[in-house]
Amino acid sequence: MKALRLSPDQVHVGSLILVNGDYDYREPSSSLALHPLTYVAPVLLRRRAAVLFTGLMDEIGGWEGIVPVSGYRSLAEQTDIWNDSLAEHGKDFTSAYVARPGHSEHQTGLALDLGLKKENIDFLCPDFPDSGICRSFQKRAPEYGFIKRYPPGKEGITGISYEPWHFRYVGTPHGEIMEKEGLTLEEYVFFLRNFPHGKHPYLFAAGGRWITVSWLAARRDEVTWLTVDDRLPYSVSGDNVDGFIITEWRDGYVA
Repeated sequence: MKALRLSPDQVHVGSLILVNGDYDYREPSSSLALHPLTYVAPVLLRRRAAVLFTGLMDEIGGWEGIVPVSGYRSLAEQTDIWNDSLAEHGKDFTSAYVARPGHSEHQTGLALDLGLKKENIDFLCPDFPDSGICRSFQKRAPEYGFIKRYPPGKEGITGISYEPWHFRYVGTPHGEIMEKEGLTLEEYVFFLRNFPHGKHPYLFAAGGRWITVSWLAARRDEVTWLTVDDRLPYSVSGDNVDGFIITEWRDGYVA
């Protein structure tokens, strides 16, 4: 067994951080490890997200019909987009489709806007229909750790209008769990509080193996200690609220 020392700052780090109108993005002290998806006017993602996105696109033959439109944005870039949209489209449209600077998932390097490849693509609202190659991407995305971040009917929860083009990397198996349970990231982060670490984890079968997911409350302004079995694969992500999400790949296979 291994004891991990988790600082208060680590609550704001990881692939499952919730960034929205209520929870702002805390810029890391070190630079993000970003990787280009395209090399002409490069669209950037965190390295792990970029690798899995590329794998998914290769698997479905997506490069011929889908184009990455926007990935990582700095705070300054998001501020410019917000201000330009206000000037061009007004407050109602901007509030519905553009996150406030400091509250945008694009600043995390984990979010990606995609568009159907064609001559003219709308930067803010690219066309991404529920058909053809776009539909194939949507169906396979969860198993690669990507979710449709702003689904229809959940606007009151996410605070953003339906955006079929906006995808967020949350990692595996979380994309599949959220798809199975019908949860947005807002709902998932709080759903996992029903599964406290060391007591009653969420159990999920994937790839013939059991995976457990659990939540641990962070100690306010103090170090939080987490005990894991370091003989087995595990990952820890902050939730950007007040806790940590622990994912553990267990011994033993699903029959």
